[in-house]
Amino acid sequence: MPMVRILYLLVCVMLITTFTACGDSGEQATSQTSMSDAADVAKGATQARLLNAESDIANWLTHGRTYSEQRFSPSRRINSANVNELGLAWYFDIPTKRGIEATPLVIDGVMYVSGSWSIVYAIDARTGKPLWVYDPEVPKIWGKYACCDVVNRGVAAWENKIIVGTLDGYLVALDATTGDVVWRVNTINRSEPFTITGAPRVIKGKVIIGNGGSEYGVRGYITAYDADTGEELWRFFTVPGNPADGFENDAMAMAAKTWTGEWWKLGGGGTVWDSMSYDPELDLLYIGVGNGSPWNRSVRSPDGGDNLFLSSIVALRPDTGEYVWHYQTTPGDQWDYTATQHMILADLKIAGEPRKVIMQAPKNGFFYVIDRQTGELISAENFIDINWATGIDMETGRPMEAPGARYTEGPRLAIPSPLGGHNWHPMAFNPHTGLVYFSVMEQAYVYAAKEGFEFKKGVWNTGTDHLYGDMPEDPLALLQVAANSRGHLVAWDPVQQKEVWRYQQAGPWNGGALATAGNLVFQGNLLGEFVAYSADKGERLWAFATQTGITAGPVTYELDGEQYVSVAVGWGTMIGLLGGPTMAPFKMQNKSRVLTFKLGAKNDLPTTEPMPSRGQLAPPPQTASAEDVQHGHALYAERCMVCHGLSAISGGLLSDLRYSSPETFRTWDAIVIGGSKGIIGMPGFAGIMTMEDSQAIKAYVIERAHAAE
Repeated sequence: MPMVRILYLLVCVMLITTFTACGDSGEQATSQTSMSDAADVAKGATQARLLNAESDIANWLTHGRTYSEQRFSPSRRINSANVNELGLAWYFDIPTKRGIEATPLVIDGVMYVSGSWSIVYAIDARTGKPLWVYDPEVPKIWGKYACCDVVNRGVAAWENKIIVGTLDGYLVALDATTGDVVWRVNTINRSEPFTITGAPRVIKGKVIIGNGGSEYGVRGYITAYDADTGEELWRFFTVPGNPADGFENDAMAMAAKTWTGEWWKLGGGGTVWDSMSYDPELDLLYIGVGNGSPWNRSVRSPDGGDNLFLSSIVALRPDTGEYVWHYQTTPGDQWDYTATQHMILADLKIAGEPRKVIMQAPKNGFFYVIDRQTGELISAENFIDINWATGIDMETGRPMEAPGARYTEGPRLAIPSPLGGHNWHPMAFNPHTGLVYFSVMEQAYVYAAKEGFEFKKGVWNTGTDHLYGDMPEDPLALLQVAANSRGHLVAWDPVQQKEVWRYQQAGPWNGGALATAGNLVFQGNLLGEFVAYSADKGERLWAFATQTGITAGPVTYELDGEQYVSVAVGWGTMIGLLGGPTMAPFKMQNKSRVLTFKLGAKNDLPTTEPMPSRGQLAPPPQTASAEDVQHGHALYAERCMVCHGLSAISGGLLSDLRYSSPETFRTWDAIVIGGSKGIIGMPGFAGIMTMEDSQAIKAYVIERAHAAE
């Protein structure tokens, strides 16, 4: 056996035996089921259990708890009257320095959660004791295709299998008891820059999964696989391909009429990288579709067009992938205003009539209520102040765009930014209060067309000039930008289409929401707090210091007559990396863990370690011309900024390039072009950048380092 393999196995054994877990490790399991349910329980997450998940307070069987994705639990043992007695029952350390976004599943006393690099952990849900770990061994170099950190939002369950999509495009089914691989299938063309970060869903024995990669030049699709064998059953493309090759179905032929030019040479985008929901009664699967590739429609579709199915909610038949209807939130998207955000199904009484609705608050800043049977728009109102549109035309369902919003005649300051008024962070709906709870962001961004844009597959292709969206150099201007980057938790009435209450937070990019019948809303925030609010009034009732920022959505479950609340914590993800000067003041570290709470528990977290030093500023003298520095700034904004931060200022998670060592500056080309640090996730850009480009970026970083002295 090769020595590398031996070392890997030893590391796995060490992880299993040494992961920190504290709590009541001696508790005995007691049955929560009747004899009639015993067969289903023995099989794990069966279709019958998934269909009846609403009344199952012991488990969290699918990503949004139920197929409706409401993230609401009828559990009320923990409530607004006693939540102040909540304490830490146990914690489980996840050994990573990258972002955590996963919603855990809890099935029959076992928690299944994914971490960065698509690693899956099985944990005793009573005690936090680790049971097994599965590492798909994603090549670290694949991280260059992950736009927004090497994250994973969760796993799916089917019978006695746990299913995960890996960052490098595989779908893997694991034995829920042992973590052994049952089957593993490739879901992508391996020469294409696809990723998977979203959680699969399982419907009637079919695993449904999409992918990411729009900015890198791919054509989006969603695929169904047999949950027992991994066999591909159907695939639905979200963007039409080359008309000369023929179309896969009538939906693609219809969509092609809304595109112009030779979009297929640029991929087109439209990836289905996150949200899905399912209505068993209507037998409809709903998928959210992402942005175009490139962002700038003038590049990908030069004569205009709506570009279906970009930025759309699409209803499909889950057995066949057949198209049923669509609603496009942002026709001809030009701003990265995806519609991949969380979708919730509910039955609401609107204008005195019961309506079966689907609700979404996508990036573009509008809250939509749509008839989920037909795709008819019922209502839409903006949930933040926006300036790219003045409203939604209820006759056509289309946004009324503001003059100049498409930045075709010059740079345009737009609200919201590409991060959106609301991003992937899960919403929750409480049928008792009738309110939807979600994390809102208030940010602006300067869009500008990129002169002389050249498409290059495998790197960011937005068709925009990121120099305009970068942070200003002036320190006072930087502070002003940071001050205007805000976030809040909002309670939204979808019937009246209005805000009921909000809790203003320190900054943007706060966690997903959980609502319970105990009149509670749980949410984590970027300051490193896990907080309980009253669902009716938004009063802050309880908080726990988590030692790191939180972006993931919490879950709740009951075992042995006790209710637990769990959340996966760990800073990072898009804004933790990209945020740079806006995030640096928070000095957030990544202490990735699962934290689990119950009434009366009194455990503590270990004492935090000091923030690690960035080292010493040791830049070499600047020998490049001002023109070379400017060229390096442009290249940095296009190629490096999404990981190393705006204005070459790290938010504290990955290397702050200004503090590079003399050795790093000496071997710069070997790292940037040759990929000498690919094993830790720093890709090489040979074939994409020249040596001159590499030296220009180095010159820009040196300039920024001297400015920091």
